[in-house]
Amino acid sequence: MTRKIGIVGGTGPEGSGLAYRWARAGEHIVIGSRDAQRAAETAARLRERIGAAAQIEGADNAAAVAQCEIVVLTVPFSGQAALLKQLKSVWKPGTVVIDTTVPLAATVGGAATRMLGVWQGSAAEQTKELLPAGVSVAAAFQNLSAELLASDDPMECDVLVCSDDEKARLIAFELAGKIPGARGLNGGKLENARIVESLTALLIGLNMRYKVHGAGIRFTGLPLK
Repeated sequence: MTRKIGIVGGTGPEGSGLAYRWARAGEHIVIGSRDAQRAAETAARLRERIGAAAQIEGADNAAAVAQCEIVVLTVPFSGQAALLKQLKSVWKPGTVVIDTTVPLAATVGGAATRMLGVWQGSAAEQTKELLPAGVSVAAAFQNLSAELLASDDPMECDVLVCSDDEKARLIAFELAGKIPGARGLNGGKLENARIVESLTALLIGLNMRYKVHGAGIRFTGLPLK
């Protein structure tokens, strides 16, 4: 049976961009949203763009989580904790959660180039704390441009994956490899997500200063595989 990847917050720019890339690569995607109708409409637009064979559907967030083996969080940080508490009883043991959340000050009305302080250290560590036992977490995809994800151009960007769980790390690597031009790199333990998340604020500043929309990161001197 084909695995399903749920994208919670999948109607937003980052979530729909990842859904587009992975559905094009042949993955079965379930877009999750607070509004199931909105999720269905986003899925329909992506199917029309990719082709009728694309496996992509919409559901409310709880239904998306309940039916998927992999769940990607693409919600704004301001709503992350409340959503995870709402979904606490829905998670299945063995689910892999990939958190793309960045605690930008912009989510509470501040500057997009500033980070919020997170008691746990990072958004990903907060996610781990709020998930039930048996659900593993990797932090990844925080530094990818939503605008580029929505296009057909190669990303030309490294994806740092931080996790304390090897299964979650390998799945994040695999999904990174399904985005043309992207490369997954081992970013170490989950606690390192606080460093990776802060790179997003830096990239936003670079985009603003250089008047571009797709600044990314590349690490040199590493093996190609």
